[in-house]
Amino acid sequence: MSNYPILPLRHLAPLALLGVLLAGCDSAAKPDDKAPPAQVRVETVQAQPLAITSELSGRILAPRTAEVRARVAGVLLKRVYREGSDVKQGDVLFLIDPAPFKADLDSARATLARAEATRYQARLQDQRYGELVTDKAVSRQEYDNAHAALLQADAEVAQAKAALDRARLSLGYATVTAPIAGRIGRALVTEGALVGQNESTPLATIQQLNPIHADVTQSTRELTALRRALRAGELSQVGEDQAKATLIQDDGSAYPLPGKLLFSDISVDPSTNQITLRSEFPNPDLDLLPGSYVRVRLEQAVQPRGISVPQRAILRDSAGVAKVMLVDQQAQVVAREVVLGNAQGDRWIVNEGLQPGDRVVIEGLQHIKAGDQVQVDPTADANPIVQHNGQ
Repeated sequence: MSNYPILPLRHLAPLALLGVLLAGCDSAAKPDDKAPPAQVRVETVQAQPLAITSELSGRILAPRTAEVRARVAGVLLKRVYREGSDVKQGDVLFLIDPAPFKADLDSARATLARAEATRYQARLQDQRYGELVTDKAVSRQEYDNAHAALLQADAEVAQAKAALDRARLSLGYATVTAPIAGRIGRALVTEGALVGQNESTPLATIQQLNPIHADVTQSTRELTALRRALRAGELSQVGEDQAKATLIQDDGSAYPLPGKLLFSDISVDPSTNQITLRSEFPNPDLDLLPGSYVRVRLEQAVQPRGISVPQRAILRDSAGVAKVMLVDQQAQVVAREVVLGNAQGDRWIVNEGLQPGDRVVIEGLQHIKAGDQVQVDPTADANPIVQHNGQ
């Protein structure tokens, strides 16, 4: 017979409940099944022609600028044009008092008439003496004097004609016209001012605004590296007449009308060690004004077999080293350092670190680390074709 006490049934119920709870705790302590691998989206790397672009800063310049000046001395009678308007070549801008120039013109005409009368008389005398010298009615010396007088009269007529032409020019200069077509600014003088006295007084400035130029500067170090890559065959040259230019506006957006590179300067600024590059842009609405600070993205070369990845695929460690996450054939994540080139839109050009066929993770980076097993999204293996013009 057992020596253990027999407990009543009312004491067995709490013990049974305690056993159930302990069993539940044991099952909760067991680890869950392994979580499924994270799903990522990848882009398969391809080598394709890529434009090598440089984003440079500079200023907007008018292709043609003309200072309207008073070319004769006189009192300004009237400003004909409206300030800030567009003018055509030859449009009348200012009127200078023409009265003294008309008087000079009349005087020059009278001087010419007198010179022509003198020449007429000298010609008649030369003809008479030419007949008489044959008959020896006058001496050879007298005939030579008459002929010299005729030559002198011809010179005086020529001089009088030149003075008449100058008087006509002066009278014409009293009406100041636009030397070029463009937009004219404010008047620098007012009616009643004496202009052109001992100097050609500036009256206004005309600037041609369509098309317009953008002058940017680039360091000789960058140009040297570009030329070295071209000589080594790593890049292909883009002709200046084919090089495209994109103007970046103040808000960071691209100017809607594309431009073109006109030329690169042949001299280096010794103070900055930079060279000037000029591009041209259409400006039909006159949105671009001279003196404005701008940035221009220039296509200077083409990398025949270039590699690029989306900017969101680039990670950086604490030292700032760029790297990407790759997915290998076993669906395992591998971290790889890369050397980046220029940015091209929303993508980075990769100079070193990637090969065609590599699968770069572009989405789901926040859920993975090197060594993880992942599941590649089968519905979207991003693989865009990037044209060599960067668009």
